[in-house]
Amino acid sequence: MKKISLLGATGSIGTQTVDVIASNPESFSLEALSMGRNLEKGLEIINKLSPKLVCVQKKEDAEKLQHDIPAQTKVVYGDTGLIEVATFPDAEVLVNAVIGSVGLAPTLAAIETGKTIALANKETLVTAGHIVMEAASKHNVRILPVDSEHSAIFQCLNGENEKEISRLILTGSGGSFRDRKRSELKNVTIEDALNHPNWSMGAKITIDSATMMNKGLEVIEAHWFFDMPYEKIDVVLHKESIIHSMVEFIDGSVMAHLGNPDMRIPIQYALSFPERLEIKGSKPLNLWEVGKLHFSQVDYERYRCLALAFQAGKEGGTMPTVLNAANEVAVNHFLKGNIEFLAIEELVERSLDEHEAVQNASLEQIVEVDAQTREFVQSLITQRW
Repeated sequence: MKKISLLGATGSIGTQTVDVIASNPESFSLEALSMGRNLEKGLEIINKLSPKLVCVQKKEDAEKLQHDIPAQTKVVYGDTGLIEVATFPDAEVLVNAVIGSVGLAPTLAAIETGKTIALANKETLVTAGHIVMEAASKHNVRILPVDSEHSAIFQCLNGENEKEISRLILTGSGGSFRDRKRSELKNVTIEDALNHPNWSMGAKITIDSATMMNKGLEVIEAHWFFDMPYEKIDVVLHKESIIHSMVEFIDGSVMAHLGNPDMRIPIQYALSFPERLEIKGSKPLNLWEVGKLHFSQVDYERYRCLALAFQAGKEGGTMPTVLNAANEVAVNHFLKGNIEFLAIEELVERSLDEHEAVQNASLEQIVEVDAQTREFVQSLITQRW
């Protein structure tokens, strides 16, 4: 029995993690969770899995929720509550499924307590990869990938000699607008952008998929997860999302991880590792039903955000922090209807151009750069839009 703490329980990854835990009561228990403002969904999870600790964003939400749940379940709120969930003593594994840089501090706190980290929060490694990996090494903590692409690479590398790796090849669907030319993106709507052809994800991640910023963030994550230089990380477009990523070795062999697009598979593997469990209700992959798999090279002018991510990663230091913070603010304004789709990449590029990277930045410096970037992007939007 593995005891789990879960950050972001009511989000897309969070609810699927809950499904995995609920489907395997003999293997997992949910000890603590955090949620956003979806109290109705959170209450449903609490009643199903009876966690001992729950965190919400606001004090008033905590007070409201406490009246509706068993007295033995403690309710906390805010950033301190998030840390309390991440470091909950009864849990041995932290699943970090929150969206945004808010996931960094709880991850570091959990590492210090020696918990295994199942990481779905991209921003943790993107903004402070050097700090996180150093902390994990110091405390002898394993960080397991939850994203399908990194889980695929992790599985392909199981038992392999890292010195024999030639390339890591991440696959990307191309997102909602993969069949549109760049000239056709100027007036796309929010609804169009949220209509992902393969995956059911949260709004922010779906927009990142449409710009392929998500793949850029995953490239930076892969650099830290697998200690791989950016020159040995590639991206290929693959519409069907059947091959989740590949590893090329120095003898020319390529190992690929295949499966139906079902996020429960990498989530469950991160929880059950090194063992595998049956996914109840999953559809087997029958390649004859798929028929064909399609691949194409990435056009980095078409997907400018991906190019910017490679640029930021290679420059290093606080550049990925700027990339992530600028993108978060820009995507948020796009989802509110305040800016057009192509303005996202414009705002990110402006932010990177204006920033002078700080190498080997401290956590305090990273937090400061993150805040300054958000203010800068907000000022650009206020001035122009």
